[in-house]
Amino acid sequence: MGDSGSKGPVAAAERVLLVDAKDRRYLLTLVPGGTFHTHAGVVAHDDIIGLHEGETVAGSTGRRYLMVRPTLADVVLKMPRGAQVIYPKDLGAILLAADIGPGQRVLEAGVGSGALSMALLRAGASVIGYELRDDFAARALANVAAFCGPGADYRVEGRDVTEGIDEVALDRIVLDMPEPWRVLPHAAASLRPGGILLSYLPTINQTAELRRALDAAPFGLAQTSEVLHRTWHVEARSVRPDHRMVAHTGFLTWARRLARGAAEVAVAEPGEPEA
Repeated sequence: MGDSGSKGPVAAAERVLLVDAKDRRYLLTLVPGGTFHTHAGVVAHDDIIGLHEGETVAGSTGRRYLMVRPTLADVVLKMPRGAQVIYPKDLGAILLAADIGPGQRVLEAGVGSGALSMALLRAGASVIGYELRDDFAARALANVAAFCGPGADYRVEGRDVTEGIDEVALDRIVLDMPEPWRVLPHAAASLRPGGILLSYLPTINQTAELRRALDAAPFGLAQTSEVLHRTWHVEARSVRPDHRMVAHTGFLTWARRLARGAAEVAVAEPGEPEA
């Protein structure tokens, strides 16, 4: 599933990533007879088709590009989008925090451009998306089909998750929406005991509101974190942090659905004495 899982020479209809000497990256789908244009000239698709990953291709001006199949992170950052995507640094953290794995039934509300959907599907989950905006739903479906193939275990319904969830015994619920606390009563009814709810929010005020609501709902073991990603410049003896970094993008909050009666059991925070 996905471009980087393929092997052998690249073929027509595949997506490839071209990288120039200044690390500028270009995502394109190979079409026989097609061309790729930049300020530095033209690259013929026919010159790429049949190459193996790691080879280079020359444009009309002689400038060479390294060719590889794109990773999921490459696709997320370069794919067509309508909504703001969840950054790769957060996608990885979401998969671990929500413990996404093969065979799980996952409800995703607020599918946006489909970046998180692709990560969930590639981890082996079966994904049902709820999305209010038809244009976002169409974009997510197109992006998922392009990356995961038309047979992905994925469907998107145009509906408001705050008005109810039809699915029952879900393993996970993942929310990318501004008021996730409005979903908690429905999530409590639709998640199996032990299932995980995870929410992605941009501000700490929203996150605090969600944590208060989780405390009053049948959820426990709640945690909140954010991911700061800093790359390094490494060249000969010049080794230092890069001047720019992908710092705050969003807060992740996740909690477990408790069985009946377990909500009354007090769980002390790490480092705090039990009451």
